[in-house]
Amino acid sequence: MPGSRKSPRGAHRETMDPSRPNNRNPAPIRLLLVDDEKGFVDVLSKRLAKRNIHTTQAFSGSEGIRLLRRSDFDVALLDLKLEDMDGIEILKIFKKMDPHMPVIMLTGHGSEKASIEGIRYGAYDYLTKPHELAELVEKINEAIRHRERTDDTDENASC
Repeated sequence: MPGSRKSPRGAHRETMDPSRPNNRNPAPIRLLLVDDEKGFVDVLSKRLAKRNIHTTQAFSGSEGIRLLRRSDFDVALLDLKLEDMDGIEILKIFKKMDPHMPVIMLTGHGSEKASIEGIRYGAYDYLTKPHELAELVEKINEAIRHRERTDDTDENASC
């Protein structure tokens, strides 16, 4: 159906397509942000909210897993290094719980090798910290568009 996408669990929502004139108030992107740096998470969440990205915050891997069990998200932003769990292990769990949800890995400087390992396990992409907000927003939007194409392909294959 044009102008909407079907989530893996059956809910419909309008996509964010600024080129469509009838899409004045698109539904916000639902982002799960998992990072144990509270100050970073708070500031990033506020900045993303101004760009129609609703952020649900998790300050540990186990909290992120609990939140994903309870809610659907369009995309996840996952720090590679957390105090309670390894980001790659969390990624593997996320991909089992919601195989279609794109996951963008965040890594500190010098950890690109581990992020590339994340892509091998199903991460959509990765960014190093610090990063430009515009770059992050573009990656989030790319991930959403990628998911929509994948969902459309899956729907057509099942017809």
